[in-house]
Amino acid sequence: MKITTTGINLAKEVFQIHGVDAHGKIGLRKQLRRNAMQEFFANLPPCLIGMEACGSAHYWARKLGEFGHTIKLMAPQFVKPYVKTNKNDMADAEAICEAVSRPNMRFVPIKNVEQQAVLSAHRARQGFVKARTAQANQIYGLLAEFGIVIPKGIASIAERMPDILEDGENGLGGFKVQVQQS
Repeated sequence: MKITTTGINLAKEVFQIHGVDAHGKIGLRKQLRRNAMQEFFANLPPCLIGMEACGSAHYWARKLGEFGHTIKLMAPQFVKPYVKTNKNDMADAEAICEAVSRPNMRFVPIKNVEQQAVLSAHRARQGFVKARTAQANQIYGLLAEFGIVIPKGIASIAERMPDILEDGENGLGGFKVQVQQS
């Protein structure tokens, strides 16, 4: 039986594979460990492979595409309606296989390594900015508990904190912090 369409439920270590032939007859139901994925798909004749666009999907799309397979990524919310039974890895792989063959399905473009690197840098920066903002808001709140109000903005905190910490009259006497001069 020639497998023409395959759905892969991606995971950290154990992947669920569901494949059908041109008539939609199930010809493949298999669990694969991460270290067996490349060898299995290198030996499988080229077919259409569907995956949810989630963690590691772009990596696997690039890797399996090298073996001549046609890879299509879909947003998980578009695959969900195709799950026929209780949600489990096998049912998800079957739903992915079904969804990828739909003519009106919307697909996610596969990102190359450079695109992923840029997006990763942006996400990391966004996380740092969010953490910095949270820390600044915490500082504003703590200072307000002592009746100290400073203007909003990271620059304002950096500029005023050394003076606030050194001021012995502001009620922060319990904080013995030495501010280093640079």
